[in-house]
Amino acid sequence: MTITNATRRVLLATAGAALVTGTSGLMVPARAQSLAPTPTMRGGANNYRPGAPIVDRIGGGGFWTTGTVRRAGDGAPLAGRRIQVWAHTTEGHERDERSHGATLTDANGVFRIEMPQIVPAFGQPHGHLAYDAEYDDGGFETVFLRPIMGSASDTSLDVEFVLRPV
Repeated sequence: MTITNATRRVLLATAGAALVTGTSGLMVPARAQSLAPTPTMRGGANNYRPGAPIVDRIGGGGFWTTGTVRRAGDGAPLAGRRIQVWAHTTEGHERDERSHGATLTDANGVFRIEMPQIVPAFGQPHGHLAYDAEYDDGGFETVFLRPIMGSASDTSLDVEFVLRPV
């Protein structure tokens, strides 16, 4: 008799738990969380050169700027997006034409471009990056970034763009 009551209790508890989790959505697979767009940073557009050429490398290289470009909302990677990069480096000032270049994202929304070592300008080692909708096939808002590096001895900079559709 005791065994029958315990089994009935277990059966009722299990059925109740399944009913609660099933109706509350706990058994539904996790949904992609909303991804907020990247805002333009103050000073990001300083010394920007519209239409800088797509290049394999800027200058002698040795420093890597990498990152991803995704769509706001669902985070889908964006292929073929044009990202311009420029900075004050061991080979030139960020105003110099030779300190600018652009690259395209791959099928996974990843970009990377090699350039000379970034050195501090106005006391801060930083790069400049731009997604300029005017020089792309459109569909997203322009974003200018000016990320500051942790140290002048860093040899890479990783940046994420989340673009807002227009």
